[in-house]
Formats: sequence, structure tokens, C-alpha cells
Amino acid sequence: MGKTSDLTAVQKTIIDTLHKEGKTQKVIAKEAGCSQSSVSKHINRQAKGRKKCGRKKCTSSRDNRTLQRIVTTNPFKNVGEIHKEWTAAGVSASRTTTRRLMKDMGFRCRIPCVKPLLNKKQRKKRLAWAKDKKDWTDAEWSKVMFSDESKFCISFGNQGPRVWRKSGEAQNPRCMRSSVKFPPSVMVWGAMSSAGVGPLCFLRSRVNAAVYQEVLEHFMLPAADQLYGDADFTFQQDLAPAHSAKTTSTWFKDHGIPVLDWPANSPDLNPIENLWGIVKRRMQYARPNNAEELKTTIRATWALITPEQCHRLIESMPRRITAVIEAKGAPTTY
Repeated sequence: MGKTSDLTAVQKTIIDTLHKEGKTQKVIAKEAGCSQSSVSKHINRQAKGRKKCGRKKCTSSRDNRTLQRIVTTNPFKNVGEIHKEWTAAGVSASRTTTRRLMKDMGFRCRIPCVKPLLNKKQRKKRLAWAKDKKDWTDAEWSKVMFSDESKFCISFGNQGPRVWRKSGEAQNPRCMRSSVKFPPSVMVWGAMSSAGVGPLCFLRSRVNAAVYQEVLEHFMLPAADQLYGDADFTFQQDLAPAHSAKTTSTWFKDHGIPVLDWPANSPDLNPIENLWGIVKRRMQYARPNNAEELKTTIRATWALITPEQCHRLIESMPRRITAVIEAKGAPTTY
């Protein structure tokens, strides 16, 4: 090792430490596992305070602040648009330099998170709801049965794993995957509590009040018997039109089932949304060929959900509520 640039950070630390202790360069080289000349060059460089050699930077600190302001102002611009705006401000830099400086500043190109758009009234109601429920205990949340619908699609297109192939095999059927314009999909209703999950219901038609009440009759009530037995529980649902219809409210009253008041556009508060995410991630590499195979895969994956997973998700309700209060009713990531 004749170059100080070949030294690792650990070796440089050992050299600096032993040098301060007054050890000879021969001893230091032996302890650091490098040549004596590397030790000498490193010590001399540190003593002289020499800086790294290289080409002088083409942008100043002021130019870099301008770039950071451009990216922060509109983070949805691509590199080309950002570079064009930056050079229009009088900066002479290439597109590659622009990209590199953005990375040095900590910016990374990522898929943006999607959150529901809330108006001022909805945020106010979410905040009031969170404050009303902030003192609920785990025992109280364990009495709530959470429910929701979710859409599952057959995986096509760019989803799933990459393929290992050689050059020229791009059109080999063994290395290709099929794609369709409108992949088959199914809509599923499910429910969960801290004791586990209930049976799934695959919805065949658009969900109106009548269809939803059939789901409640034939799937929600059996789920309640399975998860709670004779114990009391509170049912949770969002504010979809079929859920908030007058006939649906009458159905709950007739069956003596209390319904948890729920703020609008609040999927971040519903732990079953996270459960759907777990199921879809586990199905990432499944390749059903039709809707029936897709249903079979969903049932099998849903059956693997454990009561412990459900319990952990429901235990997160106090943290979700705290996050909403801290955000003053704004959407949160959970």
C-alpha cells in the first residue's frame, strides 16, 4: 500500500491514535496492517492539513442553495426541468452535475405516498374524533370489529420479480410475461378484531345498501359469533353511501349492534387497511390465471393471518390517534 487513499477508515484511525501515543512509524504500520510509507504519508498529510486534489467545483454555495430551493419548491419536477430552471438562473452546470448535487443534498427519486385529500371541515372532524377517542384503552379497542372492502387484481405488467436472461432472449417465451389491458379483479369484504379475522365475502356486483345488508347478514354476523361469541362488540365501517344509508342504519338498530362513529376519508385510522397490505404483499409472487384462482389465492393468504398480527394492528390505534392530533387532523402515514 503506497497510497494513503488505499487506507481504510479503521486504519487511518489506528494510525492517528498510535501517532498521538508517540509510537514509531514501524510499530504503527505493523498494528495498522499497512506499509510504513503509507503511515508516513498519512501523518504528513494530516500535519500539513493538505486538502484532497481534484477539479475545482463549477458551482458555488449560492448556486447550490438556488438548486435546493428549486427542488424544494416543486419536488415533482424531473431532472431535466430542474436543470433547465437552474441554468436559467445563470448557473453553468451539466445535467449530470445537477443530478449528482441533488443526490449529495439528500434528494432521492421515489414513488410518492398517496393520501386522501381532506378539506378543512373533514380535518376538523377528524381532530375532534381523535380527541374524543384519545383516552380509549386497548381493552376498549379490542371490542371493535373493523371492516372494509378492498380490490385485488391479477398481477400483470411490471409487477413482480425480474427475469434472469441472456442477451438475445428478450423475445423468448420462457423469459416473457403476459399482459392484458384490463386485468381481472375481484372486490372483497373482510372484518377483523384483536382476536383474528372473520370470513371473506367476494362481492359480485356494485355494493348498494341492499347488497351491503346481505353481506352483514351472512358474513358480518357469523364473524361476530366467531370472534366475540356472546360478548358485546362495536362495529366499525367507513362512510361509503351503502354503509351510511338509512336502511343500513335501521338494520343495525334492529339487530342491536352499535356502530362506531367514524370520520370521513380516514383509511389511515383503520388497521384493516394495513391487513389488506399484508395480504397483497404476500401475494406479490402469486400468478393466478383467472378470477377463480385469484379468489383461491386470497382465501389461502387470508387464512394465514394470525390473531397476534391482528392484535398488534389494533394495539396501534392509540398511536394513530396521537398522530392525527399532532397533525391537527391532517392525513397521517400508517
